[in-house]
Amino acid sequence: MVRLLLVLILLWLPLPAEASLLHLAGPVPESLGLRGGQLAPCLSAAHCVREDWPCADPVAALEQLRPVVAALPGARIEADRPGSAQSAGPPGYLHATAESSLFGFIDDLELAADPQRGVLEIRSASRLGDSDLGVNRRRVEQLRAALGP
Repeated sequence: MVRLLLVLILLWLPLPAEASLLHLAGPVPESLGLRGGQLAPCLSAAHCVREDWPCADPVAALEQLRPVVAALPGARIEADRPGSAQSAGPPGYLHATAESSLFGFIDDLELAADPQRGVLEIRSASRLGDSDLGVNRRRVEQLRAALGP
């Protein structure tokens, strides 16, 4: 009976209201941020992508990707700490969330510039589910393409 009532409500509501009813954010992962100066590894390749991109100036690469990340569909910048190639302080770090338009699934996207190792670290992971249907891989490839050759 409850299922039937839920189906009737979902059929009656307009699509944006349905999506907000089904907002599936999940808890904020404890693994976010830098641990030992690096992003967390992926526990499952089915819903997470983690890569190190070698580059001459990781701080400049992170700066170049900031507006690209902000323009991703459903993206929201959660933390943004600029870095400096000359400073001995922490590297640049960016955390954004991306919310899917239909069901409101939340993915976490992190980028960290590591000038000492000459890499830009990237991690994109779904908070919920066993598979992301390739969404995180496509997001990472989109950012890689935005950096150019």
